[in-house]
Amino acid sequence: MSDHDGSSRRAAPLDEVSKAIIEQLQQDGRRPYAKIGQAVGLSEAAVRQRVQRLIDSGVMQIVAVTDPIELGFARQAMIGVTVEGPLEPVADELAAMEEIEYVVITAGGFDILAEAVCESDQHLLEVLSSRIRAIPGVRGTETFVYLQLRKQTYSWGVR
Repeated sequence: MSDHDGSSRRAAPLDEVSKAIIEQLQQDGRRPYAKIGQAVGLSEAAVRQRVQRLIDSGVMQIVAVTDPIELGFARQAMIGVTVEGPLEPVADELAAMEEIEYVVITAGGFDILAEAVCESDQHLLEVLSSRIRAIPGVRGTETFVYLQLRKQTYSWGVR
């Protein structure tokens, strides 16, 4: 397993109870531990302990998902980046940018995909021109501006 900072960290294989806890939290991240315990056959304290272990090991995180437009960020875009040389330093610089919410190293037409959340077209232009294209190793970018969000889900479950 790879952590968000690029370091490797191995988590123990998940048992069926941990998977059931994750599924409960994917349905409702605010579900009380007592209710989760009833569903999975554990005490509230045992669920609390398992959840903390899952968070500490990097298996999951519990966050609030917001609508960027409602928070004043009118421009979202996926940016495909082609790189000359090592990919990791470029990915790390992108990940350090406040406007970049998501970074993955990929195979295919782009070496890296980065999702930007900006206040305006001008803000996005500044991020692209003055910051991303100035990173050593960046050979080119292609920007895909989001026009309408049709689906966003984090409930893919566990296997």
